[in-house]
Amino acid sequence: EAQLVESGGGSVQAGGSLRLSCTTYGLTFDDAEMGWYRQAAGKKCELVAIIGNDDSTYYADSVKGRFTISQDSALNPVYLQMNSMKLEDTAVYYCAADHFTPTWAATEKRVATMTCQAVGAAHPDGYWGQGTQVTVSS
Repeated sequence: EAQLVESGGGSVQAGGSLRLSCTTYGLTFDDAEMGWYRQAAGKKCELVAIIGNDDSTYYADSVKGRFTISQDSALNPVYLQMNSMKLEDTAVYYCAADHFTPTWAATEKRVATMTCQAVGAAHPDGYWGQGTQVTVSS
């Protein structure tokens, strides 16, 4: 049974750092790529970062230069290191295994019109995490 388990969320002051982890179990998409999404209260879903099978990466402009996605080995575990955090980084963060088709940029544009609940519902069972709250305070 496939499952994604996130950890590392919590509260931090502006300017501080947090690291999220995503451990995968039972995934069968050998060519799946891993990504992090987030949704702040009252806003649509945002694709935050992707790491490809060749360790290439993609970041939303809002986090570029501050967040780093990495993985120890293919699919497992995946980390999101968040530095220089801002109030606007407050959100529920979701880990996902996906193919992000047709392109990473197109996926980012598409999910910006959706809630993360809807994005998650489009994933096979176990390929979308339960979400972890990150709160940045001043």
